Amino acid sequence: MAKLGKRTTAAREAFAGKENLTVEDAVALVKGNANAKFDETIEISMNLGVDPRHADQMVRGVIGLPNGTGKDVRVAVFARGPKAEEAQAAGADIVGAEDLMETVQGGTIDFDRCIATPDMMPIVGRLGKVLGPRNLMPNPKVGTVTMDVADAVKAAKGGEVQFKAEKAGVVHAGVGKASFDEAKLVENIRAFVGAVAKARPAGAKGTYMKKVSLSSTMGPGVSVDVENAVTE
Repeated sequence: MAKLGKRTTAAREAFAGKENLTVEDAVALVKGNANAKFDETIEISMNLGVDPRHADQMVRGVIGLPNGTGKDVRVAVFARGPKAEEAQAAGADIVGAEDLMETVQGGTIDFDRCIATPDMMPIVGRLGKVLGPRNLMPNPKVGTVTMDVADAVKAAKGGEVQFKAEKAGVVHAGVGKASFDEAKLVENIRAFVGAVAKARPAGAKGTYMKKVSLSSTMGPGVSVDVENAVTE
């Protein structure tokens, strides 16, 4: 067995025997042990009692975190003419139409969020097999297929987070940085959990939120008391 480093060993010892903590205690523990040489992302993982293979059990949505994510989000916009100009003025990193489609088809995906005007969807639709698995496909349900591209770009840049249940019914997202104040991380986490709670699909039966965990990019995870996570 490979020998564990001092940092990993110390982190495991700090987390040993701790589970089902309050959001505040979990944030303090994870933040206090996020000591990598870079500003680690604080990540949340939620195990839901849904099977997203069934349309009536799909969980997806979007939430603007009150304190942002701390991440520099690169935004691509599919638009033409005045809408393309609006996107550029709003701070979009990449704007295009057929040329952008060809770039993506060629394997270059240099963005974290993709927005499109409705008239561009026939072009964007050809990229479903490329953008879909990366959760980058524009969707009107989360506001990324819209004529109001300026607001969509500003929202994406300002800390808006999209979420979607994976095959095993797991939702995960970055909810801030280790450098954030604990109170701001707690506020972001409660906002995210609240958004997922409100997105409960009609087909969900039994326990909806089974487990909530927090971790940092390089650190171990700790479970959070579910009832505490969904209440102020």
